[in-house]
Amino acid sequence: MASTSNLQFYLARAAQAQAEADAATLAHVRERCQRSEAAWTALADRAQRSERMRIEEQERKAAQSAEHHDEIAT
Repeated sequence: MASTSNLQFYLARAAQAQAEADAATLAHVRERCQRSEAAWTALADRAQRSERMRIEEQERKAAQSAEHHDEIAT
C-alpha cells in the first residue's frame, strides 16, 4: 500500500535526522537536524491519520452497503 510505504519512508527519514542531530557537534547543524526530524515526524503523523481515516471510511461504506442490502432483502 502506497501510504504504508510513505509512512515507513517518513519514519526512516525522521530516525536518520535524529541520528544526525545526535552526532552533530555544531549547534546550528544539530538544530537543523532536529527541525528536519520534527518535519518528517509530522509527515508520518499525517500519513497515519490519513490511513486511519481511509480505513474508517471504507468500514462505514461497507456497513452502509450491508445495511442497504439487508433492507432490500426484507
